[in-house]
Parts: sequence; C-alpha cells; structure tokens
Amino acid sequence: MPSRLLFSITFIYSIWNPFSAAPFCAIIGGKRRKGGRAITILIQKSLRRLTLLSDAGAVLHACGIALGGCPTGRKEREGDGRTPEGEYYVCLKKIGKYGPSLGISYPSARDALLAGADEKLIALIREREINKERPPWGSGLGGEIYIHGGGTGRDWTAGCVALNDGDARILYELAPQGARVVIEP
Repeated sequence: MPSRLLFSITFIYSIWNPFSAAPFCAIIGGKRRKGGRAITILIQKSLRRLTLLSDAGAVLHACGIALGGCPTGRKEREGDGRTPEGEYYVCLKKIGKYGPSLGISYPSARDALLAGADEKLIALIREREINKERPPWGSGLGGEIYIHGGGTGRDWTAGCVALNDGDARILYELAPQGARVVIEP
C-alpha cells in the first residue's frame, strides 16, 4: 500500500475512531512532506499533547499523551512519579514492554545540577550529552524515561510519556535517534 494512502487512512481513522482515547490525533503530511525530516519532539504536559516537528517547523504528527502518576512539576528523583521538564534528545530506540519506545536523555546535566548531584556524575552526563549517548540511568535522579505505547486514558506511568500504540509506532518510524525532545510544563 503506498505510504501516502496509508497516512490518509490513518488520519481519517484517528479522527473518526469513536474508541480512541486520545483527545487529538492526526498525521499531517507524513515523513514524505517537503520541508525537512523529523527533528523535534515537543511534549506539552499541561495540554497532554505530543507534536513531532520537522527541521522546517512543519507538524509531522500530533497526538494525545499520558504522563506519570504525579504529572505536575519536574522530575527530581527516582520514584517520584513525575515526568521530566526541559530539553533532551532521543538517546535510544528499542522495542520494549510497551512496543516501540524512544529513550529520553534524562537526567541532563541541568537536572543533575538542580538536584545537587556530585561533580563526577555531572561531568559524566555532560560527556554523554556531547556524544548524544544515553546518560547514566542508575543514579538517585532516576532514568529510563521513555516515550512508549500503552494508552492515554489516564496518567499511569512511573514518569514516562505514554501514547496510544499506533502513535508510538508512527513516532518510532519518524523520529531519528538524536532527535531533540522538549518537555514543557
């Protein structure tokens, strides 16, 4: 099936699907749209919305999200149930427990500084940021924050960003490793 037709069918289904838990979901243009490749994932926590933008600023995909059990405020430590806020990048792509998943580079050096982490950890995180590698996820700051499937009916994750499974598959296909991730309050 040609990809343009597939995107059109997905768009129509996502708008008219009465069983969709997402308040908003549409593919606009798909990956073949003129204007660039997927470069930024914008997550707006208060709106419960994820938008995938091209390097030219065109919206490639948008959908509803679910967050951690304590969605207000930025993540400060492991186990706080919060979703991070700030600028990150996709540091890992894998097929995990909830299907296609994008690992987010939390904690950043900024997160570590705000949490009062030791200089050795901050230096290690900075080195990983320069190389666009996965930061250390075993510290008390938490880690292993993903964008993954599993549904958007309620806030249920331990700090990850959950999507409907179809949206997770689309995002996995369109967003490259290293893509910028901006998480706003």
